[in-house]
Amino acid sequence: MYLKLNGVELNCAQGETWGEAIRRLTEANAASEAGSASGVGSTSGAGSVGEGALGVQVGGSTRSLSDGVEEYAFAHVLTYADEEGRRIYERSLQFLFLTAAHRLYPGKRVRIRHSFVQGLYIDLPEVNITAEIVARLREEMRAIAAADLPIEKLQVSTEDAKEYFTRTGQTDRLRILGYRRFGHFTLYRIDGLEDYFYGEMAPSTGCLKVFDLRAYGEGILLQLPDVKDPTKPAKFVDLPHLLHTYSEAAQWHAILNCENVADLNDMVVNRKLREFIRVNEALQERKIEQIADQFIQSGALLLLIAGPSSSGKTTFSHRLSIALRTHGLRPVKVSLDDYYLDRDSIPKEPDGSIDLERIETLDVDLLCDHLLRLLRGEAVEVPEFDFKSGKRLPHTHTFQVEPAQPMIIEGIHGLNPRLTARIPDSLKFKVYISPLTMLNLDDHNRIRTTDARLLRRIVRDNLFRGTKPEDTMAMWASVRRGEENYIFPFQEKADAMFNSALTYELCIMKKYAYPQLASVTPDSPHYTMARRLVKFLNYIQTADVEDEIPVNSILREFIGGCCFYKDED
Repeated sequence: MYLKLNGVELNCAQGETWGEAIRRLTEANAASEAGSASGVGSTSGAGSVGEGALGVQVGGSTRSLSDGVEEYAFAHVLTYADEEGRRIYERSLQFLFLTAAHRLYPGKRVRIRHSFVQGLYIDLPEVNITAEIVARLREEMRAIAAADLPIEKLQVSTEDAKEYFTRTGQTDRLRILGYRRFGHFTLYRIDGLEDYFYGEMAPSTGCLKVFDLRAYGEGILLQLPDVKDPTKPAKFVDLPHLLHTYSEAAQWHAILNCENVADLNDMVVNRKLREFIRVNEALQERKIEQIADQFIQSGALLLLIAGPSSSGKTTFSHRLSIALRTHGLRPVKVSLDDYYLDRDSIPKEPDGSIDLERIETLDVDLLCDHLLRLLRGEAVEVPEFDFKSGKRLPHTHTFQVEPAQPMIIEGIHGLNPRLTARIPDSLKFKVYISPLTMLNLDDHNRIRTTDARLLRRIVRDNLFRGTKPEDTMAMWASVRRGEENYIFPFQEKADAMFNSALTYELCIMKKYAYPQLASVTPDSPHYTMARRLVKFLNYIQTADVEDEIPVNSILREFIGGCCFYKDED
């Protein structure tokens, strides 16, 4: 069987696995390098191909190292340097933690709640978390990793899976399996413990030696390897404001009585979703009113709003503006679009490209000068930027605000201190918005906030911009890099945080996203990403209740019908 692995041609035996092929190539390369030192030629392009291998990417598909090789395949070894490699590591590390918890606290419930910086927040509801318990779990995880136990991949029938989950008391799995429409099921096993995860796993526990554990809040923080240096755990970052927002989201789920996808599906099947939507929207409305009250009590006049892609920033800004109007205020928007510099004056990156998301693309000095003058009651001449030509137009427009009239600035750099460095802090109120998804498939399989945002972006781009899902997915890595560089570092500086996730939204989004994602073929470079979204959407019931969604809902920004984007009569 002929194939290419990391650009090197291989002749593999029938039945050989990807892990075996990688090991053989690594050994051949080591021998070749030794020979090269003695004047013998080397295997060009092989490199240290086996170092840190977690999986293999064939075209757009991800393969386990235990899967058999495929003839004529062009394969790339996945490591922690790859997004999909990091997902494999994280998924496998979760299983390592669950194995340790099962050994030390058999029968106790473990919930993988949500991400937290470069880590995972985990809850053991029946265990009082102490430093001693965390230390025991850490040492047990290290012992299992050192033992290099195989992580076995099992194909079982859905009925066999139900029998196993019944026997082990995993009721959350049983309920979600009731909504699965396939007859087969993939389980993974470490030392007799079997569990389900949607996605490939590392070949053995010996691949998972870099991590850390610490008690945090009321739970445990499982630290992943640092993205920049995977040889050591990511540095702990204390973000109390963000942790509080996640805790608030958990309280909302308790109010809504919806903890996982099975709860949501039950409401769809039992025709109770309409009331659920009303309560969900009412909770968000109450939070917006609270933020409006905070802003008024602060005495600030400049309202700065920022958040990652597909957070619903624009709709949120409109709703917050309306909430302020009920207090007699008349906020106005200051558009950052007017303050872009000419493209040809923007500093270039080392590769000659222009990063249009850098704060250097904005005329910060002019913006600060205008804001100071507006706050003094003066009129300013605001430039106008032409995005087609990438230049400012020769004319301006006059802008002035009334005394004590609030100004709203919404944009990627809203929380960056550099944007408004010359404005007194007492006049600024900063809001961070993000859909912090807390609805998970079950106790051990979370739905990532980034995946939920990607779904929103795919639907909106396709409906209103004519963009194919694959094109949206192609730019997603760049979008994520911009968020990591320009938004997330400043989120804890916010005076208020707003979670724009709607617990019911996946029932609605599936109708729009699923057909598009299911049409992505295995030869697409974005197939793995599409399949990842399809896999968790397979468990979700669709609901034909869009008429119940308010016209000012955050969700309307992505599916249409939003009152803020219609022409006024």
